[in-house]
Amino acid sequence: MQDLNKSYDPKTVEDKIYEFWEKNSFFKADAKSKKKPFTIVIPPPNVTGVLHMGHALVDTLQDILIRYKRMSGYEALWLPGTDHAGISTQSVVEKHLIAKHKKRRKDYSREEFLSHVWKWKEEKEKNILNQLKKLGCSCDWQKLRFTMDEKSNSAVRTIFKKMFDEKLIYRGDYLVNYDPITQTALADDEVEYEERDSFLWYFKYPLKDKKGFITVATTRPETMLGDTAVAISNKDPRYFSYANDTVILPLVNREIPIIEDRFVDPKFGTGAVKITPAHDFNDYDIAMRHSLPIINIMTKDGKINENGKQFYGLSMQKARAAVVEEMKKLNLLEKVEPYKLKVGVSYRSKAKIEPYLSKQWFIKMSPFKNKLMSAVKEERVQLIPTHWKSTYFHWIENLRDWCISRQLWWGHQIPIWYRIDDPDTMICYEKEGLPPEVEKEPDKWIQDEDVLDTWFSSALWPFSSLGWPENTDDLKTFYPTSILITGHDILFFWVARMIMMGEYVMKDVPFQETFIHGLIYGKSYFKKEEDGSITYLPYEEKLKYDLGEKIPKGISSKWEKMSKSKGNVIDPLEIIEEYGTDAMRIALTASATYARQIDLDRRKFDEFKNFANKLWNATRFIFQNLEKNEEKNLPSLTKDCIEKGIDLDTLTLEDKWILSRLNQTISSEIDFLDNKHFDKAATLPYQFFWNDFCAYYLEMTKPYLFGKAKKELRENKQKILLFVLLTSIRLMHPIAPFITEEIFLNLKEKYPILKPLENQDLYTKDFIEALSKEACIVSTYPKPISKIDEKALEDFAFLKEVLHLIRNIRSEMNIPLGQKTDLFVVFEKEKKLIDLLKENEHILTPLAKVENVNYTSKEKDLPNGSIAICKALKFLIPLPKNLIEKEIKRLEKEKIKLESKIESSNKRLSNKTFLEKAPKDVVDSLKKSNDLDINKLKEIDEKLKSSI
Repeated sequence: MQDLNKSYDPKTVEDKIYEFWEKNSFFKADAKSKKKPFTIVIPPPNVTGVLHMGHALVDTLQDILIRYKRMSGYEALWLPGTDHAGISTQSVVEKHLIAKHKKRRKDYSREEFLSHVWKWKEEKEKNILNQLKKLGCSCDWQKLRFTMDEKSNSAVRTIFKKMFDEKLIYRGDYLVNYDPITQTALADDEVEYEERDSFLWYFKYPLKDKKGFITVATTRPETMLGDTAVAISNKDPRYFSYANDTVILPLVNREIPIIEDRFVDPKFGTGAVKITPAHDFNDYDIAMRHSLPIINIMTKDGKINENGKQFYGLSMQKARAAVVEEMKKLNLLEKVEPYKLKVGVSYRSKAKIEPYLSKQWFIKMSPFKNKLMSAVKEERVQLIPTHWKSTYFHWIENLRDWCISRQLWWGHQIPIWYRIDDPDTMICYEKEGLPPEVEKEPDKWIQDEDVLDTWFSSALWPFSSLGWPENTDDLKTFYPTSILITGHDILFFWVARMIMMGEYVMKDVPFQETFIHGLIYGKSYFKKEEDGSITYLPYEEKLKYDLGEKIPKGISSKWEKMSKSKGNVIDPLEIIEEYGTDAMRIALTASATYARQIDLDRRKFDEFKNFANKLWNATRFIFQNLEKNEEKNLPSLTKDCIEKGIDLDTLTLEDKWILSRLNQTISSEIDFLDNKHFDKAATLPYQFFWNDFCAYYLEMTKPYLFGKAKKELRENKQKILLFVLLTSIRLMHPIAPFITEEIFLNLKEKYPILKPLENQDLYTKDFIEALSKEACIVSTYPKPISKIDEKALEDFAFLKEVLHLIRNIRSEMNIPLGQKTDLFVVFEKEKKLIDLLKENEHILTPLAKVENVNYTSKEKDLPNGSIAICKALKFLIPLPKNLIEKEIKRLEKEKIKLESKIESSNKRLSNKTFLEKAPKDVVDSLKKSNDLDINKLKEIDEKLKSSI
């Protein structure tokens, strides 16, 4: 076997390893397997471009669980797919066609435009799938699906027909959230709300049969053109005499009644409000209660229609200014006040939402409410973390019927045909092609032009992706799926609707668990201009501050949702190029806490790139010390030697400690993964490998590896090193798959065939079984072996404490790192501790840079030096002659400072006024701090005595 390269280069490893996985069909899941199934259906990314860091996070977490379960003996299916994303894809393609051909969507026929979208989909889908592979996603690519492929189309039509026949889907004239840019209706949960500065306009409406006016306050002056009433509260005595009067609506000269309604808040404005049923949801409800006419004043593209008379053709925004100006001319504008209000905007186009009256298709949601509630209450679907339950229940309690029609061309066209001469006669057809009636008389029928909301087909994804409406083997084996991982921003958009459809169609929930991760935020940098406006720094300039360069005065930073305009977007492909996929995966996973917001610090990628290098270098060191060393006459570790197993009778303290620490780490890691503590699962193996294995055990084995011990002891250390290394990379594989696979394959190349023998120890049996597999991805996930040796952990903890203490003394005394010193240990009756130290001097001497260890009970005979205490033992390092005077000066200087501080603290603590008036926690803190200072002073006095 060739030596490993000196440094780990992800670019030369990752593509090669992924190709190896695919070539060997390691991702394939078999529905006929007898293994227990574990299933994830991917939240399908939109075919609108490239993956972002949110995708990288959610797909990494899914891949971790799939790899973990695959290695744990499950038949693990991760089913991939992409989403047609109606509004966003149509919008992106239309912008592309405008830029390239100067043509809008409506300059094409529907068929022509859709051919452009399909072409776009094919190109972009390839990019997205390649990016998923770049992330290391181990999806079963043979089962790839698309939300508008033939099987999905069949599922959508079948469900629509079933719900239509059961009168759960209906069509009617309803007020909907309307996006005038994309010219389509939106469901309530597709509307986001922003607080904006606006105004409250006070208009005077002349009374018809009396002198004078009634003044109304409004935030929407332009919609007065569609007013059909003025409403007052039936509990407001100011307006009792106005009830049932009539006013003349200015500008359009229409008579409208004054009505009483419980909805009106007497404290808002003047207590009298205009009622515009076609352009306000609350007004629409009032109109239904009072049988008021409904007058629409807006066209589909957001302009005033013919009902607006002189304002016809103006945009709603321009109409606002024109109406206010006209009312001012007529002396009917009483006043204008600043006012903050919440404005609804489209979650896709960011257009201001207009309530709009139109014919739409809806799903009745009330029949599903109890099932949606019980699924989560009874924990048939577990929400992780559980604090999202309250948000979920709030949404379900406030369910409104779901508007499922969209005025788009790209999407699932509604499977309804109308008879042209009688539109109330309609056919709902679930099969492919045309209904027989339409085939017979094609000129007499027309299909509904609208398409279904993207979330309709997405709601079917957990079972449609597995082959429904056919009862496929995949559906029988892998439904319900095991877990869904998604962001909290689509908890209702998608999660609740999948639960609804799963219960409705499959009579079972679609997944057993839902892990809801926080949204990723990036750090943005900005400066405030003189006029108060904010200017964001460009990405290139921000990058140097992210990597640690000092931020100059006048520049501030904050964590915000990633946005190109704010320069805080982090591109996962750029991170992979610079740091490698494994480093990105570990960093993202380590950030996936239960919090609602993930602040993604770029320095984390650098930290975990360094860890990948640490893992690689440790592996190189171990591999090099398995080989024959002719210069030192040291043999290589042979296959036969490994098969003989580890001699458990000659285990040293450090051996017992590292094996126990490994077992502890395995147990905790399994618990973290099972309970979806991804952040802890990412950092635990990292901490074990770096802080325990490399920092201590690997260092302790060096004297053995370099030939300073018997051959048998050296071989035992080599075998333990190999076992811990192989177990560690299997433990890390789900999170860092590329580097661990590369190490596994190199190790397998070195020891291709190892035989299990009858009397082998459990560690060796596990090692041979794991290495017998074709690859790490299909190897066995580690399980704890044997009991934890608590005494070894306790004894080694003491030795670590002593090491830490000695290193601190050396640092305080400024002894050069490579310079060895003697160590004196002063004891009285602590025989057990002394015996422990004597038995393990081979640990202390190399790691603490100690030449000789001297044990004594006669403190007066000690040389000059610096002392520290640990468990009633005193440890002294003699001070080199050239440093004695310097050390004494340092200690005397520190003593003066401490004495002054203690004197000041004692004065405060003897002051009755301070003790009576100061908060208890302040007094307690001062006492604790003073006690520590007194102990430090005693230590310094001890050190000074021993130095004189």
